[in-house]
Amino acid sequence: MKGLVKHRSRVEGLILFLREERVLLDADLATIYGVSTKALNQAVKRNGERFPIDFRFQLSDVEKQEVVTKCDHLARLKYAKARPYAFTEHGALMVANVLRSKEAVKMSLYVVRAFIKQRKLLTMQSDIFKKLAQMDAKLLGHDEALHVIWHELQPLLAPTLVSPKRRIGFGE
Repeated sequence: MKGLVKHRSRVEGLILFLREERVLLDADLATIYGVSTKALNQAVKRNGERFPIDFRFQLSDVEKQEVVTKCDHLARLKYAKARPYAFTEHGALMVANVLRSKEAVKMSLYVVRAFIKQRKLLTMQSDIFKKLAQMDAKLLGHDEALHVIWHELQPLLAPTLVSPKRRIGFGE
């Protein structure tokens, strides 16, 4: 599975959005850093003071089920007894420091860059949504103006009923 994380774009694909945070799950982080999930969680547990709630949190059963359902690569977690931990950007970086392996430090750069790229993409999306909202408001204004013009033109476009002209002269 090491081949999975050789490219930064693959790391970006592992980042999930949970509890209003972008996170990596412990199993994915362990794969990226080249250790087992058990070894990663043991290292984190030994250094618990370095992982406050804004760095790491444990998924609820509902969140675990949702993640397993939505992410094919996490199907292996479906029958796992333990609920996975989710690490924020800062937590993922702290894990690399706790593991102290050259592989973890090297891969942590990819992890941080992946989080940065996602942050940029979210900012760009936000800008696009603002532009779309502005265009929508402008179009609504145009729609209203066209509606008024249409109602004003209706009487002019309708055929007028003309009474037939009386013939001049003697009629039969």
